Amino acid sequence: MRVAVLVSGRGTNLQALLDAEARGELAPAEIVCVVSNRPGAAALERARAAGKPAITIDHKAFADRAGFEDALLEALAGHGADAVVLAGFMRVLTPRFVDAYPSRIVNTHPALSPAFPGTDAAGQALRHGVKLTGVTVHFVDAGVDTGPIIAQRAVPVLPGDDAATLQHRIQAEEHRLLPRVVRALAAGRITCEGRRVDVATTDHADELL
Repeated sequence: MRVAVLVSGRGTNLQALLDAEARGELAPAEIVCVVSNRPGAAALERARAAGKPAITIDHKAFADRAGFEDALLEALAGHGADAVVLAGFMRVLTPRFVDAYPSRIVNTHPALSPAFPGTDAAGQALRHGVKLTGVTVHFVDAGVDTGPIIAQRAVPVLPGDDAATLQHRIQAEEHRLLPRVVRALAAGRITCEGRRVDVATTDHADELL
């Protein structure tokens, strides 16, 4: 499966995917391009360092969302992308874009969805006083972090945590879980009907979600 990764910022989740691919742990998925909507995003340098096409499509250069998504879809088609991973991509995609890759757009969110959608999920968790938060990898729909859940991992909120320390531990789980989900998707082990997602396991314990 040929995977395009969409980014907007530092690209730590992208790096986790690139590292997994370099270790041979992402196959049969292959990262074929990295696209940022923000010129100069650090994630683009990570892509170039790994020898991946690093593309900028600045959303501010378009009169409307449709024009931006047309350019994005054209770039993905040009690289033969079969699936899309959002790795810190800070744009909401329209149903038209989502429908172009049905059950083949994956996002990671730093909370246990449906809790704390949107930005500053770690801060939201702290303000609500929860004892557990975590990470969710889900299929993308037209909402904000509302798509069918593929896999989740819990992260405890520790005494003395601030948003930075909590986010750091959440990211560590993201970096472990996201490559496993991408590998499982590429291997055809993930099915989705409505909001129900099933992940077929293998005989290898390290592949279990």
